[in-house]
Amino acid sequence: MPRPPSYDRDTALAKAVSLFWHKGYHGSSMKQIEQALDMRPGSIYATFGSKDGLFSEALASYAQQGGVDLSEHMAGYDSIVEGLQAYLRKIASSCTDVDCAPARACLIVKTLLEASSTNPALYSQAQSVLAAIETSFAELLESARTQGEIAAKTDCRRLARLLQSQIMGLRSMAERNLSATELEQLGDDMAAILESYRVRN
Repeated sequence: MPRPPSYDRDTALAKAVSLFWHKGYHGSSMKQIEQALDMRPGSIYATFGSKDGLFSEALASYAQQGGVDLSEHMAGYDSIVEGLQAYLRKIASSCTDVDCAPARACLIVKTLLEASSTNPALYSQAQSVLAAIETSFAELLESARTQGEIAAKTDCRRLARLLQSQIMGLRSMAERNLSATELEQLGDDMAAILESYRVRN
């Protein structure tokens, strides 16, 4: 009988996400990957096929967890607008934690910038992930519009793209080592954008 693998795939991917988030694709050597995942080279290649394969799965895992986090967060709010506003402030707050993987510059954005001229496949994957996130925001905003929370004339796709650009900018700004107060103020500013679309009863 073949021996069962001595690693947990999800754990390995979580470790890969952490490594790639800190060092990027090109900054992560195979030796560093072996050490981070605690796997031998043969096991890594047998499991993920290549460094590209591992990175692609890590990026997909990171994006999937982000989607789960958004869904779980929104489930705690009756108001979609208030839920999104709290989510934006939550992102701003998380950017003050240098040890928190989703904080600061997002792995997806880092990949987009790093792979744009060096790895078309990973660049395309990052583009697809960002497009899916934009769609998730747009669908939430469309529900808010249907429920009368935001103005009927709101272009939800455009607003979703604006919110996404604000989040990307916030995470880039966090690399400047702004204070917690300054980052939280930016979170409030993002929430104010949504407030400006809100219908007043």
